[in-house]
Amino acid sequence: MDIRRVELNNFRNYPTAEIELSPGVNVLVGENGQGKTNAMEAMLLIAVGKSHRAHRDRDLIRWEQDRAQIILEASTRYGDRRLKLELGPDGRRAFVNGVQVGRMTEFVGQVQVVLFAPEDLDLVKGGPRIRRRFLDTELGQMEPLYLHHLSLYNRAVLQRNRWLKSSSLAPDDDMLAAYDGQLALHGAHVIHRRLRFLERLRNYAARIYSDIASGRETFSLAYRSSVSGLAEGMTVEEMGAFIERALERSRAQDLRFGTTSVGPHRDDILLFLDGREVHTAASQGQQRTIALSLRLAEIDFMHEELGEYPVLLLDDVLSELDDLRQRNLVLGMSRKVQTVITTTSLNRLGQELDDFRLFRVCSGIIAEERV
Repeated sequence: MDIRRVELNNFRNYPTAEIELSPGVNVLVGENGQGKTNAMEAMLLIAVGKSHRAHRDRDLIRWEQDRAQIILEASTRYGDRRLKLELGPDGRRAFVNGVQVGRMTEFVGQVQVVLFAPEDLDLVKGGPRIRRRFLDTELGQMEPLYLHHLSLYNRAVLQRNRWLKSSSLAPDDDMLAAYDGQLALHGAHVIHRRLRFLERLRNYAARIYSDIASGRETFSLAYRSSVSGLAEGMTVEEMGAFIERALERSRAQDLRFGTTSVGPHRDDILLFLDGREVHTAASQGQQRTIALSLRLAEIDFMHEELGEYPVLLLDDVLSELDDLRQRNLVLGMSRKVQTVITTTSLNRLGQELDDFRLFRVCSGIIAEERV
């Protein structure tokens, strides 16, 4: 899979910009605050439907403008695709090959990317919400049905919570049972797919971590569900029954606090080194190695699952990889997948790369330079 061309209109600090990418390595160089990460953010937004830095579309639209537009042209094993995403006060409009799609779940996953950014350390140090977002983002790119169930599950949680907060002292058990049935149905599909994903991802990540750490520690991960009794190997129907019983048991507590206390929106990924949880046992260097291992594992997993490699986006991270083995792993991966790198200076990077296309980014202008 290759991204061939990206066009930006009123996106972040770009009035208008266009970039033609090489199928190999592409380097965006410039000082901080010039727009390098903004260009990479646009590619991520097209792929996964979310920004890694902004929660509101308004923040993605250029100052004093009402609308922004991203156009991305890509070559995939299924043919060429032209994707367009429009952001505005009336919401989003998404197009695939000139045809508007009705829902973002039909748009996400048309291209696949893996982003490695400085914020990735939060995968290890941050809270469960960040690790759930990691799961949802990666699964959403590969399985449209996952996004469908996740969207319906999240909507049901919001409706149930709204009802819990407004319910009287004599709650309607039939209404709660109806909400619980929806949460159990869609929540079971969400957890089932998460478990299947993690079962395979852990093998890739453990191998990559062992390579980086020269076998000094063993890395593993596990899924922690807020629904007691759930386990790998269960069918979707069995998981649904467990979720429904857990919701029924938690009704009194949920009514008291006005929120739904069990379900995939409360779950987490546990990370271990030599059997000890990372939060209490890992150094800063080990945490960074874990984050890198998870990202590189995604690339191999997607290749096996989809039959082609995703595009690798490296947002100002190579300068942080002081360990030679880590840099070699990342740069080695860039030789077999299309890669976009942002950096403030070529220096050592220009010597390490065999062949690359260079772009200078300055004040919202992207210009290709001869290497």
